[in-house]
Amino acid sequence: MNTFYSPPELEKIFDAGESDLVEWKSTPSDTAKLRETICAFANDLPDAKAPGVIFIGRRDDGTCADLEVTDQMLRNLAQMHGDGSFAPAPSMSVTHQRINGCDLAVIQVSPSRLLPVRYRGRTWVKIGPTVQQASPATERTLIDRRRARDLTFDQSAAAGSAIEDLDRIYLERDYIPFTVAENVLEENQRPLEHQLRSIGFLDGDIPTYGALLGAGIDPQRWVAGAFFQFVRIAGTSVTAPIQSQWTLTGRLDSILRRLDELIWVNIQIRTDILTAATEIRSPDYPLEAVRQLAFNAVMHRDYQGGNNSPNRLFWFADRIEIRSPGGLYDISPSEIGTGKTAYRNPLLATMMHNLGYAQRFGFGIPIAKDALAENGNPEPEFEFGASQVVVRLRPAS
Repeated sequence: MNTFYSPPELEKIFDAGESDLVEWKSTPSDTAKLRETICAFANDLPDAKAPGVIFIGRRDDGTCADLEVTDQMLRNLAQMHGDGSFAPAPSMSVTHQRINGCDLAVIQVSPSRLLPVRYRGRTWVKIGPTVQQASPATERTLIDRRRARDLTFDQSAAAGSAIEDLDRIYLERDYIPFTVAENVLEENQRPLEHQLRSIGFLDGDIPTYGALLGAGIDPQRWVAGAFFQFVRIAGTSVTAPIQSQWTLTGRLDSILRRLDELIWVNIQIRTDILTAATEIRSPDYPLEAVRQLAFNAVMHRDYQGGNNSPNRLFWFADRIEIRSPGGLYDISPSEIGTGKTAYRNPLLATMMHNLGYAQRFGFGIPIAKDALAENGNPEPEFEFGASQVVVRLRPAS
């Protein structure tokens, strides 16, 4: 919601006193407290679906603080929105108002669609007239609310980005022809911007996070943790010597293609010669199983909330470990591998399908299990934590 109150509406709110949606401050000197209140209004714990208002220039007893509201003060307050202390940045307005004889700097904050909003890594909420740090249960309420009513992170507009941040050549030459039938493109002849809105790459005129990950000129500028680390270790622990390592960055298709190549070249194949004309080739890991589980990690990881951790694949001498940031999303451990789908990143999932890296939604783990069983490998081992999911594969005996 980006609609703010008009001056007559602000006068009515001003007279009503402090509440879930109203805060009084005598001066703007305590900028940390101001930011905590902005964060709380953006989180809209009461679910009022209305802007929160901070009146600066009024004392707690209701009298005017005789504040001199200057243009510089208003600029300083407005700059808090994009100074990097909030994740994601809240939508807010800053104006000079004179109400009931008081000169006021008025900050209005819209409820955010991307909950929870954090200030310096902490979630703040307003309960009655007080601003408090959110408890884990309250933060979970905000996350569940976002899931229930709003767009996912990858479908949401990336504030500060523009269509120029997308690779137009890649979109027109490579991606869109895989997404939209050729005859439809020829018939419609729509501008690129219209095509991008139709496939969820633009929200209005602003690229979505998914679009920047899949077709951005510099994806990691917008989502710092959106890369993949592949490490081959000459031993069975992380302290053993590193045999080789790669950091995969760039667009989604580039990361997936290079990941696919690395998996393929690292699989070892034992050849048993039975006769001069007969041999049996046995890989230590089936290619398809490792591919499916690694691609799953890219598709389902948590990209939101300042999570700068990458996906990681550790290839040990006795196992493979694939680590994905973020816990399970709207699915229980007992439902893993049953075909149930719960997409934290539906736009990314669609992109991976269009690019040929996800043929059947919901069946990546069953396909991996079948390939492991056919190759003589043990079942994959899953470890579910609050901050990451780990899957381990053991070699064929």
